This record gives sequence, structure tokens and C-alpha cells, in this order.
Amino acid sequence: MLSRHYLRCKVLQTVYCGRYEETDPISLSKMFEYHIGRLNELGVLQVSLLPVLADVAGRMLEESKSKFLPTDEDRNPSLRLVGNEFIRRMADNFELKKHIDNWCGCWQTHENLVREAFLDLRQRDEYKAYLEMESSFEADKEFAILIFRYLMNREALTAVIGERSLLWEDDFYQIAQYNFMMLKTLTADEFDEAMPWPLMYDRRREKDEEDMNFARQLLRDTLACRDDAEQLTRRYLQGWEFERVSPMDTLLINMAVAELTCCPSIPERVTIDEYIELSKEFSSDRSRLFINGILDKMVLELRSQGKINKSGRGLTQYE
Repeated sequence: MLSRHYLRCKVLQTVYCGRYEETDPISLSKMFEYHIGRLNELGVLQVSLLPVLADVAGRMLEESKSKFLPTDEDRNPSLRLVGNEFIRRMADNFELKKHIDNWCGCWQTHENLVREAFLDLRQRDEYKAYLEMESSFEADKEFAILIFRYLMNREALTAVIGERSLLWEDDFYQIAQYNFMMLKTLTADEFDEAMPWPLMYDRRREKDEEDMNFARQLLRDTLACRDDAEQLTRRYLQGWEFERVSPMDTLLINMAVAELTCCPSIPERVTIDEYIELSKEFSSDRSRLFINGILDKMVLELRSQGKINKSGRGLTQYE
């Protein structure tokens, strides 16, 4: 489920971290694997808030009946959220329950924040409209996804998740978006207790393992060709000292050279465009022009030296 663009970002962050800590390649590889693996924990922590909220809501509604002066609404509360079929199927899913048991004990400690979220949710027009809707799996699913978006924007709850790892600050909303899209794909026919729960990175999925192997190779090759990439960069600098080039820009060029020369199935144009996009995310406004200009020249030289060898359909040369 993790895109190759996202995996390139994680390789970039790993190598950048190692640059300043002088970490050896084996340790960097282990670090990369560890951080990717923990994205599954982040993803489960996010989606677990739905069954946790429904459970807390059920207890709060039951407690309301015991008020000293309960209202009619307190005596006969709507249990529509508590019985939401989509959330109930999440709570009953064997794999998700196992992951929640392993990773999500923090919600017991911070139940007060979940209670506050439910109290706020009850006052919203969307909640009141949901209570009036005709009951169906699709209606329950639509509202569950709406709640998920709402919960992912409650700062108090997201702060609890963020405390688990400082590295998750950059990952939080990317993984939330993946979860949002994943929840939308679940259908009444396939979503049951035995369905394998979709993780951010699942070794059982051939595509996931293929993409992770690409990222592992990119990390190894980036480290291995660092000196060659630096020499190439120095050669194409005009009126500019290498030491004045941004470390992030040199690293992006380093990664691009590694991908161009060591990934025969990826078109040159795709690689060039990817690192221009990464420069927009991680470097300065001018970096994309600098990196584009340097890589244009490097591609021609590497191709003439036979160091770029692309194979497969549709792998046209970068012009």
C-alpha cells in the first residue's frame, strides 16, 4: 500500500540521518526496516479509534441512564453509533483485534480524550443527521469514514499517537490518507471477521514486497555510489563550489544516480521527475531547477558510458 514515491522519501530520510550520525550501511538498512514496520503500528493506532469510540460511546450512554435527573434522551438514547455495522465488523475482525491488543493500549490510558471527542461529536449536525438515516451498511460505512476524518483532526488524540514516535510527525497525515482510502474500499461482501486486515506494509502482498525490495536496493545502491555521484556532481558545477551545494540536493542527486544506473525497469523520465518532486518537498525553491539541470547532463554521460541500461516495454530514453 505504500507508494514508491513514499518509499523514496523514507530512503531519503534514512540516508540523510546516517549522513550526520556516520551510521554504517547495515545499521541504516535495519533502521529503514524498523521505521517501515512501525508504520503498520501507526496505521492501526489510527483506525482503532473507531471501535474504541463506539465502545466508549456505549458506556457513556449507559451511564447517562443513571443520572440523578435523566432526560428522556438519557433514558432512551440512540444506539445507532454503538451498533454501527461497519465499525462492528472492524471490532470483530480477528487480525485487527490482534493488532489492537498489541499496539493500542494507550487508548485505555487516555479514555477521557475519547469521551471528549464523543461529547463534541454528538453536538454536530452530521451526527444528528446520521441518527435519522435509514439503517444500512453503506450509510454506516459513510458515517464511520466521516468520523475517522473527524478523529484524525482532533489535536488531543493525534498528539497521543505522535508521542509513540518522533518520526511519525511527517508520516501521520500520509498514513491517515492511506487509511481513509483503504476504508472506502471495504465492501459488505468481503468485510468480515476472517478478512486479512490491510496493513500499510504487508509481506503477504506481492506488490508490497516488490516495492520494498525496490526501496531496499535503492538504499544500498545510494550508499554504494555516493562517491561516484559526488564526482559527477563536481564535474557539472559551473561557477559554484561543491561545498556550497545543499547537502539535501547532493543526496537527491546521489539517489537519482543510483536509481538511474541500478534499476533497469524504471524509465529515466520517471526517475528524473521523481527527484524533482522530492526536491520540492525536502529542499529549497531553486533546487528543482538545479537538480533538473545536473541530472539532464548526467543522464547523457551515464548513457554514453553504458551505465544506464533500461529493459522492458515503454522504457523510452529521457530527452
